Amino acid sequence: MPASRSASPAADLATTVVLAAFIAVLGIFPGIYVGGSGVPIVLQNMGPLIAGAMIGARRGVASVVLLLVLVAIGLPLLSGGRGGLAPFAGPSSGFLFGWILSALVTGLIAQRALGSARPGSRFLILLLAAFAGLVADYVLGIGWLTVYLGDFRAALVGSLVFVPGDLVKVVVTALVATVVHRALPGRFAASPARTR
Repeated sequence: MPASRSASPAADLATTVVLAAFIAVLGIFPGIYVGGSGVPIVLQNMGPLIAGAMIGARRGVASVVLLLVLVAIGLPLLSGGRGGLAPFAGPSSGFLFGWILSALVTGLIAQRALGSARPGSRFLILLLAAFAGLVADYVLGIGWLTVYLGDFRAALVGSLVFVPGDLVKVVVTALVATVVHRALPGRFAASPARTR
């Protein structure tokens, strides 16, 4: 019965909306601005990692895109109550769009590796998946920040302040996703068949 529920379009939609809401809730915690890059340290960037790790690439990406669309139309769902189009043109724009790639990369690795993995290796797989998703976000984020600042070195050095906290988020993501997959096995059951 759980497999058929996860395969239904209604269940897919509900899961996507719930994860988008979860990412929005993480935005309640205000961002902390350090350094001169104009990019805040936030808890919210953990949301796309958790979405990809828990519900896979397709639905994880859908949840992030849904959140970003709601932000773009003006809902103040980003950390610090930000909304509208301004965040998509500022220094953190690359990191915001990087959330989509982050959920995609995390979800793809988790889906493909967890299917044939032993239960004892789940945590390590999800840790690797979340780390890869974080790196994907940094690639887009630092790339855009380089364009915005006109200086790659300043963008790179300015982003180093995020690394320790983001590594903690990777570990938390892997722990949360491991618990969820243990409690609710087959979370990715619908994804491969639906994407062919």
